Amino acid sequence: MSEDSERSVVVERTGSGRFVATNTRGGSISFGTSPDSGQDTGFTPVELFLAAIGGCTAVDVDVATGRHAEPARFSVTVTGDKVSDDQGNRMTNLEVAFTVAFPDGEGAERARAILPRAVKASHDRLCTVSRTVETGTPVTTTVTDA
Repeated sequence: MSEDSERSVVVERTGSGRFVATNTRGGSISFGTSPDSGQDTGFTPVELFLAAIGGCTAVDVDVATGRHAEPARFSVTVTGDKVSDDQGNRMTNLEVAFTVAFPDGEGAERARAILPRAVKASHDRLCTVSRTVETGTPVTTTVTDA
C-alpha cells in the first residue's frame, strides 16, 4: 500500500441531527437526518451513500466518453431499498441507471459506442465505491476520549 492510499474525512456535529463532513483538502458537505415534517432538503447519510456510488461511476464514464464528445445529457440515477431485518439496517437492490445522450458531431458515434464498455469497466474494476460495496470490507469502530 502506498503512502497516498489513505483517504479520510472528519464528521462533526453541528446541531441536533445535523453534521458536516470535511475532507483533507478543506471541502465540506452538510448532511443529517431529515425531520418528520419533511421540510429539510439536505442529504441523509443513505442518500450520500447513493450519491457516492453514482458520482464515482459517473466520473469514470465521463472520462472515457468525454474525450470523444461532450454529452448533451449525462445523468446517473441510483436507487435501492432500505431494509431492516435480522442482519440490521442496510441497503438492498442497488441499481445504477445511466441516461447519456451525445449530439451529432465529431466523436459522438465513438462516444456512443464506448458508453456500454465504459459503464461495465466502471462497475467491474474502476469505481472504488461500488467495488468496495460489492467485494465487502470490514468496518472497524473505536471510541476516543475527547
